[in-house]
Amino acid sequence: MNRRFALSGYAAAGVAFAGGLAVAWVASPEAAIGRLALLADEPVWFGVALLALTAVRPFLAWPTTLLAVAVGFGYGWVGVPLGVVLLVATAIVPYQLARAGRVRVRGASRAADRLCDAGERLATAAGGARAVTASRLLPLPSDAVSVGAGAAGIGPRPFLLGTAAGELPWVIVGVAVGVSLDRLAAGDLAAVDPTVLVAMAGTGALLLAGPLYRTLAGEESASTA
Repeated sequence: MNRRFALSGYAAAGVAFAGGLAVAWVASPEAAIGRLALLADEPVWFGVALLALTAVRPFLAWPTTLLAVAVGFGYGWVGVPLGVVLLVATAIVPYQLARAGRVRVRGASRAADRLCDAGERLATAAGGARAVTASRLLPLPSDAVSVGAGAAGIGPRPFLLGTAAGELPWVIVGVAVGVSLDRLAAGDLAAVDPTVLVAMAGTGALLLAGPLYRTLAGEESASTA
C-alpha cells in the first residue's frame, strides 16, 4: 500500500512538473515575469518560483538574464549573489549534456572532431576558467557557451568559476532592469545601455585575443610542418 502510494505520489509530481513545463512553454518570458510579480509580497514562494524557473529555463531556451531580472524585482540589489547562483545553476544542464555527449560526437565526422579539437586547444591556451569567463562576456547565447565548454572538455570547477565571473555583469544588468517597476510593467527586458554591452564584449574579446592568436598560430605552423 505504501509503495503504491509512493508511486502515485511520484506520478502526480511528474504530471505537475510536466504541466508546469507545458505552461511555461506556451508563455513568453515577459508573461513569466508578470506571473512572478504576483508573488512579490511572498519572498519564500517567490524564491520557490525562481528555483522552478531556473530548473526549466534550459529546456525553454529562454535568456538567462530573465532570472536576474526576476531577482532584481523580487529582492532588489541584495539579490545579486542569488542571481549569480541561479545563473550558474541553470547553466549546468546544457554543460553536462554536452560533456556527456562529447564522446559520441567525437568520431561522428571530421568536422565534429576538428571543432572539438579547436575548442580544446583554445581552452588549453586560455585556461578553462578564463575561456568561459571571456565567452560569457561576449553577446553570445548562454546555453551555447555552456555547450561549447562541455564539448571542449573544460572541467566542472573551471566551468563553474568562469560562469560565475562571466555572468556577474549580466546579473547586475538584469537586476538593474528588475528593480525598475516601470520597465517590468512594460515588459521591457532589454532596456540596457548599449555602452555597457560594448564594454563587456570588449573585455571578453581582450581576454580571448592572446590565446586565440596563439591557437591559430599553432594550427598554421602545424599545417605547414
